[in-house]
Amino acid sequence: MIKLLEKIPPTECPKFLHRVVDGLCGRSYPRRVEYGEVWSLTEWGELMNSLSKLFRVTVGRKCSDQEVQELLGDLDSAHAGAVLECVHARQEEIRLSLVDRTNGISSTQLQDFNWQIKLALSSDKLSSLNTPLLNLSLDLKENGLQRAVNIEMDKEELQTLIIALEAANKVVLQLK
Repeated sequence: MIKLLEKIPPTECPKFLHRVVDGLCGRSYPRRVEYGEVWSLTEWGELMNSLSKLFRVTVGRKCSDQEVQELLGDLDSAHAGAVLECVHARQEEIRLSLVDRTNGISSTQLQDFNWQIKLALSSDKLSSLNTPLLNLSLDLKENGLQRAVNIEMDKEELQTLIIALEAANKVVLQLK
């Protein structure tokens, strides 16, 4: 569907592409009424979806110029060059937009953490305990508000947490 980009002259293409990136980055997309004579409503929707996906994929996967050319398929060289220039010029801005979009999936974000190891020597029920305990303090940002969470774990609970974090890390590495 990116082939539809050839319906506008190569001189107007960079301006149009930068406006599409503006939309991806939270500003306004190009308005269809400005291009109503060029593309039908169906073509407009397909082109906007294709370009948005192209920009997200090329920046998200850190595609080389050759890989971008392959994604563009048989798009003529003038329009393909405009796409490449736009990707190069706005790469960091698109990347930050993708990061914000990913972070927006969850309303709670970890801002900072701190931990301490303590040795509980005794308790009111046992005179000799000698149990190591981990105090974990998490500073969270939830819907713009800071919140502190404190957790105390014994050795078994800590081991369970470590196993869960290693499993999550393995999944993240597989997704890359």
